[in-house]
Amino acid sequence: MDSKTVLIAGAGIGGLTAALSLMQAGHKVKVFEQAPELSEVGAGIQLSANATKVLKAIGVLDEVKLRAVAPKRVETRLYDSGEKIFAAPQGLVHRLAFGAPYLHIHRADLHTVLAEHLQKQSPGAVLLNAGVKGFSEDASGVTLELTDGRSYQGDMLIGADGVKSVIREQIHGKEEPNWTGNLAWRGVVLASRLPKDFMDRQVTVFVGPGKHFVVYYLRNQELVNFVGVVEDDPDWREESWTLKAPWDELKKDFAGWHPTVQTLIDAMDRDECYRWALYNRLPIENWSTHKATLLGDSAHATLPFFAQGAAMAIEDAWVLRRSLSECSDVSTALQKYQGNRIERTARIQKRSTKNGELFHQQDIKALRESFTSRTGKQEARAEMKWVYSYNPLKVELS
Repeated sequence: MDSKTVLIAGAGIGGLTAALSLMQAGHKVKVFEQAPELSEVGAGIQLSANATKVLKAIGVLDEVKLRAVAPKRVETRLYDSGEKIFAAPQGLVHRLAFGAPYLHIHRADLHTVLAEHLQKQSPGAVLLNAGVKGFSEDASGVTLELTDGRSYQGDMLIGADGVKSVIREQIHGKEEPNWTGNLAWRGVVLASRLPKDFMDRQVTVFVGPGKHFVVYYLRNQELVNFVGVVEDDPDWREESWTLKAPWDELKKDFAGWHPTVQTLIDAMDRDECYRWALYNRLPIENWSTHKATLLGDSAHATLPFFAQGAAMAIEDAWVLRRSLSECSDVSTALQKYQGNRIERTARIQKRSTKNGELFHQQDIKALRESFTSRTGKQEARAEMKWVYSYNPLKVELS
């Protein structure tokens, strides 16, 4: 396909990865971000080989690695005793098996690398203070309308504007997300505040009745990231990563949990304690019109129980690039793109939901059996292989 002018709503990880991928293929991009500056909030994210292959292809992986941590393994342990009930190697084993590294990185660090590369390659490609109102299209292209009255024209539009996507609502219709009954605590703690032998370079997931708690290092082991998920809090329904909550409520939620959990909670800055409600979006069957499509969370927002949310957006970006290259017109390319992404991302969404149920089993005997049984181990490893072996650069597109 000849060079196109691509409008991208949203300058998050998915939108920036799409912009870099498409620019590399010769397309012109314009990214619209409602915020007044290019920044990112949140905490750690995990990037497996299916994502880092794309980061290498767009030329940012070496810089990402300088700000990241490569874990040695993933371990699942019981919430109170710390009994190890599952372990899988990462690090060198992951790289050798799947051809690219497994990394932990602060969301803001990855966002900064992507933004700096885009601004260096195309100064002015990102327009700030540019909230999106909607779009219209005709045979010649698409017009994006901003909330301040400005409008921009292009050959196609990508809605990468997140879980509350304006573009998704116009394509798919308005829908209410499903309240899961779960809320997530998150925090980042300076490693210098923790004992030197606090934890090896790994992911540790503590699981227990109605709750789980994930711990891993960030930023060359200078930081420790945690996410703690609890069920059944009917009074907190805010779906925002930036709302603070009382530290003593976090402490209460994980009372009686393993000393590693207690040490981390006690060492954190008590004024930097965040909590957000978890809502589920069900998979949808269509992401696109003739000139517009969705990418990342706007298409397939995923619960954080499978560590693949960012990876799916990164995969999307490269598959969309390939679809545009392989098709003669935009409409056909967008159908090819979504046709090759919907089934995979829906399976990830469903597996993430299932993991939440698995981690939170009330019966400890059943919980242990789910991870230690031969069947449980085989299923877990088969699922990880299916996720990590996917190569957006080479997977056959139908």
